[in-house]
Amino acid sequence: MGESARLVDLVQDRIDRELSDRSPILADVGEETAPILASCRQLLSGGKRFRALFCYWGWQAVRGERMAFDPMADPASEAEIGPVVGAAAALELFHAAALVHDDIIDRSDVRRGAPAAHRRFAEEHRRSGWLGDPDRFGESAAILVGDLLQSWSDDVFHAALAELGPGSPPAIAARRDFERMRIEVTAGQYLDVLDENSWATGDDADALERIRRVIVFKSAKYSVQAPLLIGAGLAGARPDQREALEEIGLPLGVAFQLRDDVLGVFGDAAVTGKPAGDDLRDGKHTMLIALTRRALGGGARRAFDELLGDRDLEDRQIQMMRNTVRDTGALARVESLIDENVARARALIERAPLSAAARSELRRLGRSVADRSA
Repeated sequence: MGESARLVDLVQDRIDRELSDRSPILADVGEETAPILASCRQLLSGGKRFRALFCYWGWQAVRGERMAFDPMADPASEAEIGPVVGAAAALELFHAAALVHDDIIDRSDVRRGAPAAHRRFAEEHRRSGWLGDPDRFGESAAILVGDLLQSWSDDVFHAALAELGPGSPPAIAARRDFERMRIEVTAGQYLDVLDENSWATGDDADALERIRRVIVFKSAKYSVQAPLLIGAGLAGARPDQREALEEIGLPLGVAFQLRDDVLGVFGDAAVTGKPAGDDLRDGKHTMLIALTRRALGGGARRAFDELLGDRDLEDRQIQMMRNTVRDTGALARVESLIDENVARARALIERAPLSAAARSELRRLGRSVADRSA
């Protein structure tokens, strides 16, 4: 736990330094750009930092095993830890960019208990009495914020690799995994958008497989597997270590997304920072929803579908839909899938050629991503 807490602080320091370094450039463009930096700071303050932590423990899994000591008792020096802190910060910057774009795609109003970036800019437009459509302005401005965060993410990652020597085998391996992650998560997001628009006319027999692919490529690889591999690459992982971390990361990533799906329907708004039942109002076609629909008869399914995606759902309707999800056994099945994926990952962790401390922390992180309430 001590190493993880230290890593989170170092990553926040690296992010803050990046924003401070970029601030004068924006200021030179004009004082009107101040809301851009404010939006970035709000997005990047706090958070669970799971991607940063998995990146770090991928690195420690290899480093600690190679050096035959317990890194929990003998933590890395500030100089040695620099590249992995930079890579972890780059992952968090990329994640912030993805959240901005995802909120626009999903038409989400709230992020972490505050207005989503596009809503913040739309409100500024309304307050100022500017010409044009406030919502259109908000989305346009937020897209640019997301693009800027992606650019800064790449800058920070490049700087991290430069500390190793950009042409070194560890740097090449980490860059390859970083680039693959960006492609996969973008393609996975497209699969999600496609399914949200086509599931009602698609073949129900294929629904679970379509959702599984979205889970794998939009979330599982990006949230857990890729960060582990990037960290391991920075430490010079052997092929057997890469294979072990790939196998561990995928089920943990699936459990991570399935928990998100449960929270999207049953989460406490005071804890998640998003309105209760938000996924029902958004019409998200998650594993939870697909299993519910599969268990319902024709008339009940049509009634459920008529409510799904209604932005004006009342609290009593949200509760009725929650009851349906429970009563069909869909919630119990998803909870079982979460447990199965965590158990699979834990079994892989036990025999993985990784440091003892990393195996211990990966077990703890695996339980954290599955049991979290936000």
